[in-house]
Amino acid sequence: MAWINAVILVVTGMVIGFIVAWLIMRDNTQHKDLKRELEKSQNELEQYRQKLTEHFSGSADLLDNISRDYNKLYQHLARYSSDLIPNQPEQENPFSKPLMKITNLHKEPDQTQTPSGSLNESDNARQVAVFNQKSESH
Repeated sequence: MAWINAVILVVTGMVIGFIVAWLIMRDNTQHKDLKRELEKSQNELEQYRQKLTEHFSGSADLLDNISRDYNKLYQHLARYSSDLIPNQPEQENPFSKPLMKITNLHKEPDQTQTPSGSLNESDNARQVAVFNQKSESH
């Protein structure tokens, strides 16, 4: 009878050991799955950040090109405005004042001026609006 109790205890111990091992392995598998998912999400986030950085870098380059082209256009119009409209007084010429250069993007627009006293962005916008009004009325 003692050997029957020993066999029952061994079988019971094996069943309990199997259940505990299964629970531990299941938690370990879930842990590995969560860790894999976390690494995947971190990789996706890093790729997204890289794409975002590339996007803003490209956008900054494009804005820089637009700014340079706008300055060239403004300088061209300023150079030939008095030739094209010879009888216009200088104070009415929207291109009589020099165009400001954007050198520091971190300053407020009204504070961004070159040492020569060129115009700020709001003055430039007003000049363009005046020029457009005069162009439309003629």
